[in-house]
Amino acid sequence: MKRTLVLLLAAASFPALADRYVVPKHAAFEEECASCHMAYPPQMLDAHSWQHLMNNLPKHFGTDASLDEKRRVAIADFLGKNAGGRKTGVTADAKGNPLIRITETERFVRKHRQIADAVWQRPAIKSKANCTACHTTAAEGNYSDDNVRIPR
Repeated sequence: MKRTLVLLLAAASFPALADRYVVPKHAAFEEECASCHMAYPPQMLDAHSWQHLMNNLPKHFGTDASLDEKRRVAIADFLGKNAGGRKTGVTADAKGNPLIRITETERFVRKHRQIADAVWQRPAIKSKANCTACHTTAAEGNYSDDNVRIPR
């Protein structure tokens, strides 16, 4: 009985843990990536997706985000070593091409399926990529539903 209760309590905590990411420290990653947007947890994409993204920085979502080669390789290695695994979900399209937009991953789509398109257009949100607009603790890697506040 006691063991069953412990197992049930542990299982109940898994959904909350599934929405938390360890955000490892890496100075170049934080300096370069967070200079334009939130430094997304590396676990949100798989290593193949990060590699593709880092190899195409001159065309980074309509912006030239080029880096010197030493810095680019250091960040790419960091992202590859800390990339997502099972909980990331599918991070490739139907043809097997790597997804480089976190907002197109299976996990993101599933977790946000009830959000109307008009919500993403609100001035305080502007885009699906603006995690911190709604996830108040996203910068710490915590995407728990308990910390979601959708701006009006």
